[in-house]
Amino acid sequence: MSPLSRRPGGVLRGAAIAAALLCAYGAGVVSGSGSERHAAVAGGGTVLDEAAAKIGGRAARPVDRGALDRAAIEGMLRGLGDRWAHYYSAREFDDVEGRLTGRYSGVGLWLGREDGDSRVLVASVQPGTPAARAGVQAGDVVTRVGDASVTGWGISRVAEALRGRPDETVELTVERERRTRRFHLVRTKVSGGDVTVTELPERARMIRVGAFTRGTGGQVRAAVTGRSPAGRPRGGVLLDLRGNPGGLVDEAVETASAFLSGGPVVTYEPRGRPVQRRTVTAPGDAETPLVVLVDAGTASAAEIVAGSLRDRDRAVIVGSRTYGKGSVQEPLRLADGSVIELTVGRYRTPSGRNLDGVGIEPDVEVSADRPARAAERRARTVLRGLHATMPG
Repeated sequence: MSPLSRRPGGVLRGAAIAAALLCAYGAGVVSGSGSERHAAVAGGGTVLDEAAAKIGGRAARPVDRGALDRAAIEGMLRGLGDRWAHYYSAREFDDVEGRLTGRYSGVGLWLGREDGDSRVLVASVQPGTPAARAGVQAGDVVTRVGDASVTGWGISRVAEALRGRPDETVELTVERERRTRRFHLVRTKVSGGDVTVTELPERARMIRVGAFTRGTGGQVRAAVTGRSPAGRPRGGVLLDLRGNPGGLVDEAVETASAFLSGGPVVTYEPRGRPVQRRTVTAPGDAETPLVVLVDAGTASAAEIVAGSLRDRDRAVIVGSRTYGKGSVQEPLRLADGSVIELTVGRYRTPSGRNLDGVGIEPDVEVSADRPARAAERRARTVLRGLHATMPG
């Protein structure tokens, strides 16, 4: 997801070590079988340069070199078989960085895709934003932005179309339950709103984390340790990670640390490098009863948090099985400012579990077909039960 280095996320519900391959491409050498085919051609260029020149000069329809370069890079990434690999133009990547650092102008959506589905979905909606006020919901299928159909568009292109100057209007068209819905949204500056805190009866507190953007961990710690106006949540904490598509690993580690006194949080296994173990950043509240709400939209960095708290016997997990993304992507910047993201390793929970393609099975299951309120009610019941068993 620099703030984006080593993030397991991606999206929005999207993608970082073929560095040598791309460096070689930039240097004028492409490795592979058949050295003669890939050797430099007369004039100092490469076979790729020669192909681009011939396509540009002879194709029936004009095409610029930038478009051919992008197609070549995207073709390389497809050749890796890395489902999370992605290419961003410099402007697209600036938008991604802005979203993860909490500084951008838009409508308040995280976007993503389901496995095997080319459609762009709304992964989560940031509370208090234009999209939330208008009634856009997680799971909505984006079909148009303005007058343009998004068929064939990538997540980054849809996200870029939704962003713009503050106070400008953009029309978003989605499909929900086979019905078309249109929203007229006014872009606004969005910052620091991925954590919302709600006071519950009996001195309990619900902390909703929509995504792990810069500063999220500190906000969660403040809500847990009593630096919020209402003080400490002595009746327990309900940590809501439903629809959270992930984000920054550092913020996920800091969030888990807010509930642990010490010890491991996650293990990161980078390709060709020693295993890295991330531990609690600073002692947190290891005593207050804790329930974590999850669903199929809980992915990546959010699974790091849920997995670590479960493995450490710190929380009861309530909801439905999580998404199952256990890989880490890293951005690699190219000479023109564009960026490729490649999967550089896998992470494991403290007990050594690989969640990739498996996800987290909740301790208390609530069918995904039930309304969201049903899962929340069940979680609050579990939280009251945990509190009732506490000494004193």
